[in-house]
Amino acid sequence: MNMELFVLGTGGMMPLPSRGLTSVLLRREGELFLFDCGEGTQVSLRRLALRWKKISVILVSHTHADHVTGIPGILMLSSQVERNEPLYIIGPPRIREYVEASRRILDMYINYEIVVQEVFGEETVFEGDGYRIRSQPLHHTKPCLAYCLEEEQRPGVFDPQAAQALGVPRGPMWSTLQSGTPVRLDTGDQVQPEQVMGPQRKGRKFSFVTDTTWVPGLPDFVADSDLLICEGMFGEDLAEDAVDKKHLTANQAAQIAQKAGVDRLGLIHYSPRYTERELKHLLHQARGIFPATFLTRDLQVIDLPFKE
Repeated sequence: MNMELFVLGTGGMMPLPSRGLTSVLLRREGELFLFDCGEGTQVSLRRLALRWKKISVILVSHTHADHVTGIPGILMLSSQVERNEPLYIIGPPRIREYVEASRRILDMYINYEIVVQEVFGEETVFEGDGYRIRSQPLHHTKPCLAYCLEEEQRPGVFDPQAAQALGVPRGPMWSTLQSGTPVRLDTGDQVQPEQVMGPQRKGRKFSFVTDTTWVPGLPDFVADSDLLICEGMFGEDLAEDAVDKKHLTANQAAQIAQKAGVDRLGLIHYSPRYTERELKHLLHQARGIFPATFLTRDLQVIDLPFKE
């Protein structure tokens, strides 16, 4: 089952010629999840040839302009294609007001169902086949949320030699056991799935964190993520600015990743004061704490394979 992350924008506050505003899209087996939707998100979707009508959910961290101004365009664009499934928009308080006001003022033509869900704390905000999405409150200048998508555990590896030794003939019974259902042999003996299957395997986990100061429970929330995308808006030379504006430094993002035991950390939501060349300083600082750190770049595609 494929899982890929598409980086649609990496900047904070204002778009730059080579840096759109923060937005990432996760594709899991054809289903699309959009995390934040800054100005120009449509452009990146088009450049990456992504089918926006397959977006199931837009997950909004908070209602500052650099995270939501792309939503009206996505809503109107989705009316230009055939869409039978609802579009869910999930975010903190006032996201409903923003969506409804945009629809009213822009007199949008919408030919599909939009379901807006406001989130007030730590909860499961969306569930699908084999996964769930949870939220975690952050600490910013207005209500803000982190999100993680977690897959359920996968079945263990099927052992054909064990099945043959138990007298299970090759064929449909093997598939039945792999699906978790016991089978009965012609001898009358029953074979349980655990007799021919290895231990369950961990599903994948993706976490998205932006616009916050340090929150004590954050490492636990993103713990064991295969990929953590986390803001590193400032370098340590601007740590005081980060505190004043309620943002993380690259060092703090790395500390979260280290404490959480994630596999990889991708920095995002860079301050516009940093040129593309200067971003390497943020990377150097973060890697001093968490070596498996990289800089996300606009239009980057990141694969999230199973560990085994």
